[in-house]
Amino acid sequence: MTALDRYALRRLVREAGQTLARAGVASPDVDARLLAEHLLGCPVLLADGAPEGFAPAYAELVERRAAREPLQHILGVMWFRGLEFTCRPGVFIVRPETEVVAGAAVDAARAVAAEQGRAPVVVDLCTGSGAIAVAVAAEVPTARVWAVEEDGAAVALARENCERLAPGRVEIIRGDVTDPAVLAELDGSVDVVVANPPYVPAGAVEDLETERHDPDLALYGGGADGLRLPLAVVERAAALLRPGGVLVMEHDPSQAVPLRAASREAGFGKATTGADLTGRGRFLRAVR
Repeated sequence: MTALDRYALRRLVREAGQTLARAGVASPDVDARLLAEHLLGCPVLLADGAPEGFAPAYAELVERRAAREPLQHILGVMWFRGLEFTCRPGVFIVRPETEVVAGAAVDAARAVAAEQGRAPVVVDLCTGSGAIAVAVAAEVPTARVWAVEEDGAAVALARENCERLAPGRVEIIRGDVTDPAVLAELDGSVDVVVANPPYVPAGAVEDLETERHDPDLALYGGGADGLRLPLAVVERAAALLRPGGVLVMEHDPSQAVPLRAASREAGFGKATTGADLTGRGRFLRAVR
């Protein structure tokens, strides 16, 4: 095994990108670079070369990614709204479209702080890795944040991420988000409920990475249309929120119309659909 100079390193990374492209990876060149930087510990563009043993170690990582193992699982990290979260197999990998959902919740919490001059109360239902809860805590420093999750592995990871990125700012509750007893002491007093519940309709997973590696518990919302759990979240949010409080909930684009109707039936006065970065209807915003 020999060390690589900078030119051989860059050639190896280019070739890895071509390998990943042939395997159908959505962002082959970016993934090839990130895998190299994971081993190098610095940006490829700043590296003068690579040490002995880099090439076979890199080839192993590229092979795993070509087999469609998620990049986040290989690296052990994922990124969300500028923060680096720990990521582990068995817990849902947060997606870029959820950054828009978190942003809507942040805006709603900031409005409470600005207009009412007090600390907003925010509840994140189905928190998973804790990404949305941490984002709200980090971006709205006065917010009081609770996060609910049922799965044990996700609860452990959420606690780890919250304590590292927003120490002492998020209270993690293990429980069923549809159970009226969970956070019952907050009923009628919450300013913002945000949720990214399982909502995928049966058989509607869009990519191999998701199908093979994300847990079914975090994906499928129940029923052919995937609406069973999202509808239950609407009902629970209606009880948690104060008058004027805001629900922000991610959903499948096919679910926009029924969820707006369900929110009105649950007592919300105004319900609109927000778009993701591709322009698709991605989340419900409903005012209690």
